[in-house]
Amino acid sequence: MNKFRNNRNKIMITGSRFIIFIALLAAMVVVMPPVLADNAPTVTISDYNISPPVMMPGSLGTITITVKNTASSASLTEKSGQLSQGDYTQVQTTDINVNIQNIHLEGNGIKVLTQDFDRVGEIGPGQSIPITFSIQAPDKSGIYYPEVWIDTLGARSVKYPIPVNVNTAMGIQKQAILIMDSSLTGSVNPGDEIPVTLTVSNAGQLLADDVTLRIDNVSGSIAPKSSDLYHLGMIGPGEQSTVSLVLLSDKATSPGLVRVPVTIGYNTINGIPTTQSTGIDVMMKGVAELGFVSVDTNPTRLTENTPFDLTVRIENTGTGEAKQVSAKVDLPAEGTKEAFIGKIKTGNDAPAIFLLEGMKGGDYAYNLTISYTDDMGPHTLVRQMKMRVPPADNSGTIILLLIVIGVLGFLAYRYWYLPSKNGDGTFAWVKKN
Repeated sequence: MNKFRNNRNKIMITGSRFIIFIALLAAMVVVMPPVLADNAPTVTISDYNISPPVMMPGSLGTITITVKNTASSASLTEKSGQLSQGDYTQVQTTDINVNIQNIHLEGNGIKVLTQDFDRVGEIGPGQSIPITFSIQAPDKSGIYYPEVWIDTLGARSVKYPIPVNVNTAMGIQKQAILIMDSSLTGSVNPGDEIPVTLTVSNAGQLLADDVTLRIDNVSGSIAPKSSDLYHLGMIGPGEQSTVSLVLLSDKATSPGLVRVPVTIGYNTINGIPTTQSTGIDVMMKGVAELGFVSVDTNPTRLTENTPFDLTVRIENTGTGEAKQVSAKVDLPAEGTKEAFIGKIKTGNDAPAIFLLEGMKGGDYAYNLTISYTDDMGPHTLVRQMKMRVPPADNSGTIILLLIVIGVLGFLAYRYWYLPSKNGDGTFAWVKKN
C-alpha cells in the first residue's frame, strides 16, 4: 500500500513538472516576437546601354548596366503579439540593404576587357548603381549574348543576357524614322504673316503612332498664329502627312535666319513614347520703304537764270536697310542732276543734293527717280515733282529806259534842234532859193 502511494506521488510530481514545462514554453512563444522574412534581398538589372549600338568586327565598345535593389521584395516583416490564428498586435515591415559580392560579365563570344567587380558593397532599398564593362567585338559578324552574373550575400545569383549586334542588319533602322520638311509659301518680310507647309515623312521600317507636332515659341520674334500643337495620327513606313499653318512675325525682327523649334512626338510600335527635335528655318528679308521728308531750294525764292541748290530728304520707313541709294532729276537745267547717297538704315533719312544753274522763268514738271536695293532685290521709285521759277521783273528797267530816252530827246531838241533852225523855221543846212 505504501509502495503504491509512493508511485502515485512520483507520477503526480512528474506530471506537475511536465505541465510547468508546457506552460513556460507557451509563455516564451507569446513573449518572444517571431521574425518572419518575406523574401531574401534581391537585385535586378533595370537598364542597359551598348555603345556603339552596332559594333564593327574587332572594334572596341562598352556595356553599361544599371543594377537596382528591388526594395519591394527585399524586405523584412516582424510580427508580434499573436491574438488568434493569423492576427498580431504589431506588424512592422523594414526594407533591408542588399550586399553585392561580385559582378561578372561572361562574354559568350564577346571579349571582355574589364575584370570582375568584387565586393561592390550594399545598395539601399530602391537605389541603383551603374557598372560599365569594356568589350571588344569578335572578327565574325552576328548577334552575341554576353551574360551579366551578379552574386549577392544571402540571396540567389542573378543572370541577365544582353544582345550585342556586330555588323548585322538585324535591328538597324527597325524603327520609325520621322523626317520633317518645311516649305514657305509666302512673304518673309518682318511684320507679315508667313504661311508654312510642314511635311512629316516616315523613312523607317516601322509605323509611328499618335504623331504630334508642337511649335515652340521661344524666339520671341516668330510665333504660331493659332494653335501650337497639331495631331497627325499614324504614319506608316514610307508614308507622309502634311499640315499647313501660319506664323506671325514681329516687325522689329532683324533680317537674317530665324529658327523656330519644332518637337515631334510619337509612340513606337510597342507603345514607347518618343520625341525628337527639329525646326523651321525662316530667312527674314527686310524691305526698305523710301519716302520724302522735304524738298527745299537755296535760295528759298528762286529767280530767273540764277543758280540754286535743290535738296531732297529721303526717309526709310521700312523693315530693311536700303543700300546703293541714288537719286536724279530731269530738270532742264545745267549742273549736277544726280546724287549718290549710299545706305539708309531703318528709321533714318539722308539728303540728296543737286547743284543746278539758273533756268528761265516758268512752271516746270520734273521726275525725281530713286534707285536702291534691299534684301528683296533692286528697286526704282519715281515721283513726279513741280517747280516754279518766277520770271524776272523788268518794269523798272523799262521805266528807266523811257526816262533816258525822254532826257535824250529833250537835250536833242534844246541843244541841237532849236539852234539849227533858220529864221523862217528851216534848218540851217537847207539852201535858200
